[in-house]
Amino acid sequence: MGWRDRFGLRKANRKSRARFDRDSEDADMKALMEFAESRVGVEFFVEPETFATQTTAVAVATDGEWTRRRCGSPESIRKLAKKLALPAYDVQIVGYPQRMRDWNARNKGDRSL
Repeated sequence: MGWRDRFGLRKANRKSRARFDRDSEDADMKALMEFAESRVGVEFFVEPETFATQTTAVAVATDGEWTRRRCGSPESIRKLAKKLALPAYDVQIVGYPQRMRDWNARNKGDRSL
């Protein structure tokens, strides 16, 4: 028996994928839309699906404030971005913006997101 079999990681015998996280919901997309509509210069950064989570999107405002929510698929967040006339980037290609890290440093003790 291989290590993938021992830990239940073999995909060939699986009918559904293991998830440690919940599925995305309409409330997640609504939260991203409300964030984008209430802030200036918002950009979306699409994060890839992992073993533990679905595809997520990080919305980053001009001042660096950000929020992360599940979006289900890259297509769904790109559709939302197009509807709002905002850019959507693949985080594996462009990375996170410096203003996001600066905002985190300024608000290190005050993380309510």
